[in-house]
Amino acid sequence: MSRDRTLVLCVDRDDDIGYKAGIEGPVVGREACLKTANALALVDPEDSDVNAIFETVKIYDLLHGRGEEVAIAVISGNHTNLLEGDRRIASGLDTILGATGATSCILVTDGAEDEYVMPIIQSRVPVSSVRRVVVNQMPNLEGTYYILKRLLDDPKIAKIVLVPLGLAMLLYATAYLLGYPEGATIVVVGVIGTYLLFKGFGVDEIFHYFVTSLQVSLQGGRFTFVSYIAAILMVIVGIVMGFTSLLALYKTSGIFFYILTFIYGAIVWFTAAGLVASVGKMIDIFLNERENLRRVVALPFFVLALGAIAYGASIYTLSISEIPQFPIAEDVGIRYIVFATIGGLFLAFFGVYLQSLLGRWAGEHGTTAIEREA
Repeated sequence: MSRDRTLVLCVDRDDDIGYKAGIEGPVVGREACLKTANALALVDPEDSDVNAIFETVKIYDLLHGRGEEVAIAVISGNHTNLLEGDRRIASGLDTILGATGATSCILVTDGAEDEYVMPIIQSRVPVSSVRRVVVNQMPNLEGTYYILKRLLDDPKIAKIVLVPLGLAMLLYATAYLLGYPEGATIVVVGVIGTYLLFKGFGVDEIFHYFVTSLQVSLQGGRFTFVSYIAAILMVIVGIVMGFTSLLALYKTSGIFFYILTFIYGAIVWFTAAGLVASVGKMIDIFLNERENLRRVVALPFFVLALGAIAYGASIYTLSISEIPQFPIAEDVGIRYIVFATIGGLFLAFFGVYLQSLLGRWAGEHGTTAIEREA
């Protein structure tokens, strides 16, 4: 009868072992983990991951000395892209579990950032304990200064802290030199507020993921590279057309009407951009991963549906407002929103129906293939 086996797992989410020591994760086995810790310590003795790996070895030795079935591993993510790093951790953990046959896990981390991967690990193996390694430091002024200096020397933290502060100061100085000192504070606060919103809503991660997708598409010779570039150009045209519409129909009626006027001028181009990008994605999946086509087949229909409803709503709202330059009357605006809403709902329904139809076809096709093999 097989005994339960515990995996002592050290998580290096930002991949210091690969970025600094040049060691490809995951690392399995006591000797391999010690070699990794020594290599990282020689490159950067002050890295907290060194202590975490040694703590992992210590726990492994303790459990092994008690006669327990135990395995040890170090798993790493990505130094620059945490989204791709978490995916790499999930894939590496599946490999480790398959190789060791572990039934439970003791997680060792060097900080709160690594514990973000806790749901990923718990979805694959029960976590029986978490050991967080904290390095003792001298609590004096010199030590605090040194820690801050080390943090600012880290490229990741420098991008988060120094870039927005430097940009805000540069904008303030520029506005002051141009003779608008009263507007300098507004510009700085606006830039910092926009940056904080982008970080808070994760827009920077989405943008980074989009750039990464472009690089992968280009390197892999995918059609999505061309479609994404075309979509970006259409978005730029849409922004220009939105502002052109805003200037042509300018009316001091409040921010709500400004947004609607911008949408009225830009939504057609935004919809076309989404349609081009989604169709390009569908073409790539059809050529390379045909079995996953049903997952994205409804996407262009949803894009068209949202674009049509937003276009109809903007036309109707602007037509009932008192804008003399607006070319559409109120009664025509009502027809626009009615037909646009009905058309949008029909497109969304057709996309869902087509996705369900392809799902049933794939299920029947898979069942037939299995019956033939049997």
